[in-house]
Amino acid sequence: MASIHETMQLIKELVSIPSPTGNTYQIIDYIHQLLKEQGIETKINHKGGLIATIPGRDESRHRLLTAHVDTLGAMVKEIKADGRLKIDVIGGFRYNSIEGEYCRIETSSGKSYTGTILMHQTSVHVYKDAGKAERSQNNMEVRIDEPVRSEKDTRALGIDVGDFISFDPRVEITPSGFIKSRHLDDKASVALLLQLIRQIKREGISLPYTTHFLISNNEEIGYGGNSNIPPETVEYLAVDMGAIGDGQSTDEYSVSICAKDSSGPYHYGFRKRLVELCEKHGIEYKLDIYPYYGSDASAAIKAGHDIIHGLIGPGIDASHAFERTHQTSLEHTAQLLYRYIQSDMV
Repeated sequence: MASIHETMQLIKELVSIPSPTGNTYQIIDYIHQLLKEQGIETKINHKGGLIATIPGRDESRHRLLTAHVDTLGAMVKEIKADGRLKIDVIGGFRYNSIEGEYCRIETSSGKSYTGTILMHQTSVHVYKDAGKAERSQNNMEVRIDEPVRSEKDTRALGIDVGDFISFDPRVEITPSGFIKSRHLDDKASVALLLQLIRQIKREGISLPYTTHFLISNNEEIGYGGNSNIPPETVEYLAVDMGAIGDGQSTDEYSVSICAKDSSGPYHYGFRKRLVELCEKHGIEYKLDIYPYYGSDASAAIKAGHDIIHGLIGPGIDASHAFERTHQTSLEHTAQLLYRYIQSDMV
């Protein structure tokens, strides 16, 4: 197995590359180069996602594993009279989860500027209702780290409506084995798939079925992995975060296997097969239902693909906010993936 240190360092590299949904070119190119260096067959689809393929002994039936590299982010909605920016969110998160966050604004010409996302009524010395004011689009703004005092000043920087805003990941690996960062959803899983591909090549593993790895780039808005699925594909496994919270069994120390999310149940036989692999090989797992969740696998089903679909992933605390997981969750997820790709189909 790939060392957990290597995996966590790769996650750190990935989360440090800005990639809000709609502007994933840089990170897709980064991953593309990593795979080309290993001699992996790859292609970029029209939506900008990346597909890597490793031939297997059976070429009549295929598998597809996917993880998404796009993240939550924002766009410039309006340039205010004082030069600050009103924003519009990309993906499903709440404004309170980005209050006080450092960010980067990228212009269409490629220039970038740093800033901070704040409530307009932040100063308690001026605004009596600073703590009670609604965290909403009307009240949140970006304070740009440039000497701007007017809309004209901001436009002179090249900033305009529609420019992408990415959030500082604030990634940190702790001595106790945690990695905490924004965007572990789903760059932790992307790292796991990249490490799995590297391991297949390094160990010379002969896969039982031709296997595709889709690094999708539109999952946060609902349609990242719903196309470019080869017609020979039988099993489709999404590798995404396991959601932690009240009423959930998922934790930060095991692999989460999803039985159902907001799209409905995942394939029963596939789920049972994943559980069997865990129990056979001593992999710690949790079965769970995610009430407000959808994956690339469910998007593929909704698009009409005739596939067996499943969903697994490391347990991620505080999803769509200040996320965290432990190295043991990553290790158990990696072990399940390693056993799965060498197993028989359902």
